[in-house]
Amino acid sequence: MTVRKPVAPFYAVAVTALAYALIFPLYQPLHFVLLAVAAVCAFTVANLICKGAAVQAAKPAEVKKEEEKPTGNAELDKALKDGRLAIAEMKRLDDNIADPDISADIVRLEQVSEKIFAFVKENPEKLSQIRKFMDYYLPTTLKLLNAYDRASSAGVSGENIDSMLAKVEGMMRTIVAAFEKQLDGLFGTENLDISSDITVLETMMAREGLTGDQLHAQTSPKSDDIKLDL
Repeated sequence: MTVRKPVAPFYAVAVTALAYALIFPLYQPLHFVLLAVAAVCAFTVANLICKGAAVQAAKPAEVKKEEEKPTGNAELDKALKDGRLAIAEMKRLDDNIADPDISADIVRLEQVSEKIFAFVKENPEKLSQIRKFMDYYLPTTLKLLNAYDRASSAGVSGENIDSMLAKVEGMMRTIVAAFEKQLDGLFGTENLDISSDITVLETMMAREGLTGDQLHAQTSPKSDDIKLDL
């Protein structure tokens, strides 16, 4: 990033010199000394003003982050808060870890975790199904990734470090699959409900003669009914 010096202090010196020359005489050495003093003062004041403005501009805009509204269920609220913290930690680890394969796995874990907590938020009765996920799988995964982060940033290669990295790398695919299976499991009851609804719907449509085969049978003429009188 190129840092440009502010030009306002130099303009201030030029304006001060011009104004001084128009107002005061410049034919004795003392006059030029006074001009130099006035120019330095103008430069210093303008420079301080520019620095103050730069500091204000450098500060990121404070965006008031909308706090997660409580659901009224203390246990669910705690689970959602822990989930947000875990996902934030995944993002931090993703930024720190340079390996592209591990980084891709972490991104996938973030995505699946966000969907898991979003689903549980909409279906609080499913909270018990992710208890082991919350208490063991998620924190253990973060522990492994933190160990990988420390080992990969050590800057040296050795038997213990290389072994640790290889073990975590070999485990990541399994962890991703486990997270995806956890999300899929949350849809189990809903899948049964949908299957039941489809079965009832198909039965009723068949009974009313509204299924595709029966509609075709009703609209297609039978060859035995066609008679030609010559």
